[in-house]
Amino acid sequence: MADFEVPELEEIPVIPKYKDGAMAHSSPYIAKVQFQEPLGYPGELVENWEEKVYEKMDDLRKRYRSFQVYLDSCVKCGACTDKCHYYLGTSDPKNMPVARQDLLRKVYRRKFTFAGKYFPKLVGAVDMSKDVLDEWYSYLHPCSPCRRCSVYCPYGIDTAEISMAAREIMDSVGVGMKYCNEIIGKVYKIGNNLGLPQPALEDTLEGLEEEVEEDTGVAVKFPLDKKGADILLVTPSADFFAEPHVDGLIGYAKVFHETGANWTMSSHASEAGNFGMFIGSYENMRKVARRIREAAIDLGVKRIVFGECGHAWRVAYSFLNTLAGPWDFLDPNYPVPQHICEYTHDAIQAGKLTFDKSQNDWRTMTYHDSCNVARASRMGDKPGGQFTIPREVIKAVCNNFHDMPAETIGEATFCCGGGGGVLTDDLMELRVKGAKPRAEALKSVVNEQGVTHMAAICAICKSQFTKVLPYYGFTMDQIVSVHQLVSDAIVLTKNDSGAAAPASASDE
Repeated sequence: MADFEVPELEEIPVIPKYKDGAMAHSSPYIAKVQFQEPLGYPGELVENWEEKVYEKMDDLRKRYRSFQVYLDSCVKCGACTDKCHYYLGTSDPKNMPVARQDLLRKVYRRKFTFAGKYFPKLVGAVDMSKDVLDEWYSYLHPCSPCRRCSVYCPYGIDTAEISMAAREIMDSVGVGMKYCNEIIGKVYKIGNNLGLPQPALEDTLEGLEEEVEEDTGVAVKFPLDKKGADILLVTPSADFFAEPHVDGLIGYAKVFHETGANWTMSSHASEAGNFGMFIGSYENMRKVARRIREAAIDLGVKRIVFGECGHAWRVAYSFLNTLAGPWDFLDPNYPVPQHICEYTHDAIQAGKLTFDKSQNDWRTMTYHDSCNVARASRMGDKPGGQFTIPREVIKAVCNNFHDMPAETIGEATFCCGGGGGVLTDDLMELRVKGAKPRAEALKSVVNEQGVTHMAAICAICKSQFTKVLPYYGFTMDQIVSVHQLVSDAIVLTKNDSGAAAPASASDE
């Protein structure tokens, strides 16, 4: 049972009346020295930290022009106030995007604007203090950086950038978030977010090979550290063991098998996710991303494909070239990077895959647009491909599909409530309440269209939904991977030598 009040789902979503301080009690665990130092941050609050905050803010506004533009531009028009899932779920006014920005903006104005220096009360400017720092920590981590508010802002202010900048400022003075910083350290030490060493990874993949061959009669391989492979698959570490993620990994392998791809994964860069983005640190983003470059060069691959992970795809699509490029050693005939949905979609279009859609007839599907895919990336060669391509893959393998209400999908999609470094049990109340808008949209198609399952292409979304959907009367197995659907419907026609597969392979 929850030790907090779970919001009731509304048939017609309503904008809640605000409740001051409703989530003031909620904040993530603070990182200790062993999690801070590997990332280059002090392990505790530094001396003269107030001045260090100003210095870091000054550094960021000089390095990133957008940061200062966002801080200077807001006119508090209110267009974003009801757009954040955390405000809609918690009713706390400081979870309104404009109010969350203002926590940092008030300090910025006091130090870096004429009005703030000489007429601070007139413009709401304040000096940095421990109370302000504590408020930053409580309210600038509960932002998923999903960027939904930026879609509706008439000035294009991206609250996500402000939240991430605030986190980097806090990290730089010794007040970091345990969950994110511990995970980044695991990547540096071992190669993935979960700390899975190479022997454990190898054992896991061998187990999957045995499981798939037992189920299908076909020897589908899950290669690791294979030099000379054409394709390097970089996928979230949840794909190696968690449900429903691992079923998606099985789907990738079956697709590669059917297309005759020469592919591999890497134990050095077995993690697609990049939590450096969540803490706003370009330096840590770059360090994580360079592991992918190192693996690609070491294995001699020609192309890189990313698995189902939302923020991994955002980092890959938007930043990979500047973080770890140039990628001129890869085959120029393929995009760098490429999403697994693009790969599968291309194979479907080329007639390389055969499906028995009836294998998914027991499901009636809908699709959750993961926010970092929807609002910070693209797929394919046409605008909006990030919306159409996953849906076309689902429809190619399922007979029953219905979208959720238009105002809750596509560019307007609601975040799962667990992104941006919030996927930690110490923020469970926030996660449950932040999922309310998506749960309401899901309930509407469950009631009206008989939807039984929701697919997603983000590891965080899938992890979040398995944990929070039961709070709203759903079951944890109602969230599935897109490539889980592909796996269940694909007809394996080849064995590992390229010859026809045994008849049992089409009976799965």
